[in-house]
Amino acid sequence: MQPIRIGILGMGTVGGGTAKLLSENAQEITRRLGREVRISMAASHNTDRIRKLCPSDTVVSDDVFQVARSADVDIVVELIGGTDTAREVVLCAIENGKHVVTANKKLLAEYGNEIFALAAEKNVMVMFEAAVAGGIPIIKALREGLAANRIKSVAGIINGTSNFILSNMRSHGSPFAEVLKQAQELGYAEADPTFDIEGHDAAHKLSIMSALAFGTPINFQHCYLEGISKLESQDIRYAEELGYRIKLLGITRKTDEGIELRVHPTLVPECRLLAQVEGVMNAVLVQSNMVGETLYYGAGAGAAPTASAVVADIIDTARLMHAASEQRVPPLAFRCNEQLPVLPIDEITSSYYLRVSAQDKPGVVANIGRILAEQSISIEALLQKGVINHENAEIVILTHQSKEKHIKAAIAQIEALEHVFEPVMMLRMESLHG
Repeated sequence: MQPIRIGILGMGTVGGGTAKLLSENAQEITRRLGREVRISMAASHNTDRIRKLCPSDTVVSDDVFQVARSADVDIVVELIGGTDTAREVVLCAIENGKHVVTANKKLLAEYGNEIFALAAEKNVMVMFEAAVAGGIPIIKALREGLAANRIKSVAGIINGTSNFILSNMRSHGSPFAEVLKQAQELGYAEADPTFDIEGHDAAHKLSIMSALAFGTPINFQHCYLEGISKLESQDIRYAEELGYRIKLLGITRKTDEGIELRVHPTLVPECRLLAQVEGVMNAVLVQSNMVGETLYYGAGAGAAPTASAVVADIIDTARLMHAASEQRVPPLAFRCNEQLPVLPIDEITSSYYLRVSAQDKPGVVANIGRILAEQSISIEALLQKGVINHENAEIVILTHQSKEKHIKAAIAQIEALEHVFEPVMMLRMESLHG
């Protein structure tokens, strides 16, 4: 049979890893697919790198649009990143009847609805396993493996940089700034780490998973974002004393009122497997009505794991490229998508961790308890920690479930108390039981 001809756009870490994987595992891939996968074209600003990594008969270009329009390419593999050029070249490829494989979560989170609509019109596939959680096959699990289920929630550690920082803050008791610098020195964090530590990367991935789980359009613009840069080491220490670990989680849940879509630091019970995920590893927990709880764990980034997902998509695309459209799995898993509201963060229900810095005076704890009770918030646990001298204390409270707007109203009243001298630290808690 004629080889599958692919055109790779971008020859950076993932592009190079994809070229290497296709070469090293060529025999295995051919056995699985029944035909050869050949890099017929590749485009990058660094054409010398293409010549070094790709077969000698690969057509080399510095123009990604040349590849997108070429009659000698069946599948365009977009690995350039970003959104401006990537969006234009992906739409160009689709207009020219090319199937597309991409690892670009930012592109899909922000422009996926437009891209998928054009792909349906042109009867081509857009595959994106590598866009979420690197080598973990979570997209296939949500689109296909759990297709018989009604998914209730998805919660994941989906940014390795943040997880590395939190893991090291916990294990070494180091402050955030010190561990961030270490992550940068090791190459886990960029010189400007905002995209990772403030939750943007996780929100892109979560928005895609939410659409797949619940059959909605991608709703990244409505995702609540809260990063880890304001976390202090004592919060991680106090959480552990209470039997919890703090993780930056992406959480999406379907409720009677709408969809929860949020990324923020979260206290997770240390007995949960998700709490044990350390370093740069990723994990995603899915709750569904038939199979119950499933957990997906592995490397969320890196050349080889991400290339593994890219090539798996190439193989799937090659298997289905001549099939009728009704025989293909829809990009967002459902034939018919619903427009469900995304809940504002004030309307979500969670449990909470509160750290109150106050003078150690009679009646302070009683006043805090009274304020919480007035908002119908009950206390699960309370610790009082002496700090600096006998006049000041840190009061750590875990609450039972409450609407966020009620906890915020209580915090405003607590901060107004005479003997409370700093803003209250508030973190959300999730049991992660179905």
